[in-house]
Amino acid sequence: MIRSVKVALSKNPYEVHIGDHLLEGCGTAIRKACGGGNRCALVTDSNVGPLYGSTLQSSLEEAGAKVTRIEVPAGEASKAFSKVEVVCEAMVEAGLDRNAFLVALGGGVVGDLAGFAAAIFYRGIPYAQVPTTLLAQVDSSVGGKTGINTRGGKNLVGSFHQPKIVIADTNTLASLSERTFNEGMSEAIKHGIIRDAGLVSDARRLADDDRTNLVARNVAIKAAIVAEDEFETSGVRALLNFGHTVGHAIEQAAGYGTFLHGEAISMGIVAALRLSVKKAGLPAGQAEAAINSLKAFSLPVALPPGFPKASLLAAMRRDKKFREGRIRFVLTRSIGSAFLSEEVSEEDISRIIENLTIEPKGQ
Repeated sequence: MIRSVKVALSKNPYEVHIGDHLLEGCGTAIRKACGGGNRCALVTDSNVGPLYGSTLQSSLEEAGAKVTRIEVPAGEASKAFSKVEVVCEAMVEAGLDRNAFLVALGGGVVGDLAGFAAAIFYRGIPYAQVPTTLLAQVDSSVGGKTGINTRGGKNLVGSFHQPKIVIADTNTLASLSERTFNEGMSEAIKHGIIRDAGLVSDARRLADDDRTNLVARNVAIKAAIVAEDEFETSGVRALLNFGHTVGHAIEQAAGYGTFLHGEAISMGIVAALRLSVKKAGLPAGQAEAAINSLKAFSLPVALPPGFPKASLLAAMRRDKKFREGRIRFVLTRSIGSAFLSEEVSEEDISRIIENLTIEPKGQ
């Protein structure tokens, strides 16, 4: 069964197609959605390329596209200026121009990197997202945020550049390690916290028995929010940052690669839930139920002993949402809804972080 979800942007809407074994026959749809050009770059990484690169390349070639395959090392370190240069130089060397299109095959790192390259190559060419991890399928492949990391923080350089089509082949999830699959569930549970309480309670069942529906429900949430606030101007799209302010800081303070992105976000979600109890009246029992959903996927809910909290706070101060010691912070009053608060101070966050090394047993 194939599920399709429309991202109903006012300009250039697109569809996300979700189902098993889509890679073999998606070339024609990708080429058509990207404008029908006959040259494309297929950007992937050293983990995903050997598994699925040939299948997708063959599908694109059968659709009439001449493919230049570009492979970067797997891992967060590839979200860097140096790798953007590698991708763009390879495209220039292959003779690709403004009439070409790009296909991003991989997880969130490849999607962010390749999407950013597509946004700046010849001042912007069409591209398709073909996410192969749960994290990318439920979240990062949809919405058009592209970017890279710098020494100063995560995703500080980037662009809004929407894909023309997203192909989420849930069969690729079978090749993920348990840890990599589970990190994607942190974003799924986050979506449930902000828009769909049933996702929080149904997470384990959907992950085990109905992954197409799991991905489709998450994409529907992300698509609706993005359509309402594509460029994060009204504050609605900022709700997707639930758990990310602290989570991104944890990633940076620990050193990229110490935690998987979803693992850092899991701890950020715990911090946001605890702040919601204190600052927004979230019932403690609802917070505990959401934390238990994270635990069900072996996601971390507390910082390890000896974690450099001073570095974490320093990283958070560089967050672009901080203004004069206060921060726009996403909270929830009840699981299934969220709001953007201006009432969270650095001191509030510091107190929560101080207790984040103690595994929450209740509020």
